[in-house]
Amino acid sequence: MGLREWGRGAALAVLLAATGVGIADARDSQAPVMSGNPILPGWYADPEAAVFGSTYWIFPTRSRPYAEQVAFDAFSSPDLVHWRRHDSVLSIENIPWARQALWAPSVVANDGRYYFFFSANDIQNDGETGGIGVAVADQPEGPYRDLLGKPLVGAFHNGAQPIDQYVFKDDDGAWYMIYGGWKHANIVRLKADFSGLLPWDDGTLFKEITPAPEYVEGPLMFKRGGRYYFMWSEGGWGEPDYSVAYAIADAPTGPFTRIGRVLQQDPAIATSAGHHSLIHAPGDDTWYIVYHRRPLHQTDRNARVTAIDRLYFDAQGRILPVKMTHEGVPAHRLR
Repeated sequence: MGLREWGRGAALAVLLAATGVGIADARDSQAPVMSGNPILPGWYADPEAAVFGSTYWIFPTRSRPYAEQVAFDAFSSPDLVHWRRHDSVLSIENIPWARQALWAPSVVANDGRYYFFFSANDIQNDGETGGIGVAVADQPEGPYRDLLGKPLVGAFHNGAQPIDQYVFKDDDGAWYMIYGGWKHANIVRLKADFSGLLPWDDGTLFKEITPAPEYVEGPLMFKRGGRYYFMWSEGGWGEPDYSVAYAIADAPTGPFTRIGRVLQQDPAIATSAGHHSLIHAPGDDTWYIVYHRRPLHQTDRNARVTAIDRLYFDAQGRILPVKMTHEGVPAHRLR
């Protein structure tokens, strides 16, 4: 497994060694070392961010033509500045039913193992094989292997294409998965071992929670202050107006009412800002948004890079508009 390290800190160390200046002295006299944006080298999109132990992780989609999206890489960091690449943590060879278009990871720890939810094959109807799968490994960097031998969700329900899944654990230990493309979002209950779905009280398996007509894809859910935040992407992922909006409700099933956009293109920074995830640093109320965007003057729809910026809330718990930056965020080690 190839490992490569990326970060402004490494470049700074080389510069200081060449000039004979001590790193500690330089850091004492200069501003904090920043992550920079993009935070990862190369074309990557749909970043899933997670914290496992004392390490940050990002699991992105390889931003390439669908036929070349046949594996996932992962990146780990102790501080959000120095990143190490773990190549091909999940490959199509270990998913017997998948053939292309591996997208949008969602990775969680459960009972001492790591579960990697993914989309595959970009199915267009129920006659095709594909949808949302799940793989498992004993460590975050894999190698992951298919858990079920088939998709966990392999058909359209309530009009939702089975893609862009996000797995969420509530305070009571219940596991949910929110997913859906083609302008529809569903929520399902997951069995504790992720081997299948649990029915709702009315006996159904799929509940539609599409929050607004603007919803397109890329759903995400988290809980803060006892309330459920539902975030998603709007617009076309290949277009400049790709963006992120959100809603808040008192239950994971809603009802959700769109509040507004919090991330969108900035003509001074980048376009097509969307399909994000969040990092909540344990032990404090520091939040980060990890997302993909398209560099200015790039028109290829696969020219997407991964970035990180701070996410803030106002006194009422509403999400403030995100300011995209080139600088990124300062180093933040986990306790």
